[in-house]
Amino acid sequence: MYNWKFAVSSADDAPATAPILLKGTVEENLEKAARLGYDAIEVHTREDVEFDYDAIRAVSERTGARVGMVITGRLNTEGMCSLIADEPYITQAALDGMRQYIDMAQKFGADIVVGWVKGNVPKGGSREKYLSRLAQNMRILNDYGKERGVKLNIEVINRYEVNIFTTAEETMSFLEKYNLDNCYAHLDAFHMGIDECDPIAAIRRCKGRLGYFHLADNSRQYCGSGQFDFGRMLEALDEIGYEGILSVECLPVPNGEEAAKRSIEHMKALIH
Repeated sequence: MYNWKFAVSSADDAPATAPILLKGTVEENLEKAARLGYDAIEVHTREDVEFDYDAIRAVSERTGARVGMVITGRLNTEGMCSLIADEPYITQAALDGMRQYIDMAQKFGADIVVGWVKGNVPKGGSREKYLSRLAQNMRILNDYGKERGVKLNIEVINRYEVNIFTTAEETMSFLEKYNLDNCYAHLDAFHMGIDECDPIAAIRRCKGRLGYFHLADNSRQYCGSGQFDFGRMLEALDEIGYEGILSVECLPVPNGEEAAKRSIEHMKALIH
């Protein structure tokens, strides 16, 4: 009944506190992912990293695993860039960096996630003012990505980490209000467990505009380790006709590869 592709989070390196499971070069991580039964990897990286795309393409052809998504968070967490900053040179740097990510994704044949780089409304700031600015800059990136065949997936993140787009409703309303036709909602099971009263209703709200889905259990550890009913989530995803990637992005507990192995075993048992 289900025919989804599974991906796993990866990076060149990351602390143990980050939800990154495979560490190494893109080529190495593709090899590991394929061995563990995954179809793809998501790549957490900086916008200015140079990759050997020919070598990566060769590994993809040999293993069957590919780069499915480029994650842009480091432009904010390391580069301190934000799409709603008051300083014009910061928003310009954010736009320039995001264009680099889109170019990178085009070379990979992948899409991108827009998460932390969207920024946060400053304390006491007008949400309308900052969301309008965000929409203006997202429209620029929306069109840039559309011209290159790269979709932008806006991640819904919990309220303890951000103050914009903490629910599916808020995110979808933004996409609809500003007619961002190349932007999609990106849901994450862990974040939904915090801010959504009904995760199933959140999935249904994104029908037709859900571009990406992250998997982690309620403790943010591997799928099957906690309380989440992933079977119901999969039923809802099937109900809305979701055809995108299901990507495991959880804490590397007990270690990255073991968490990746346990997660995909749990998820595949639910769909067979």
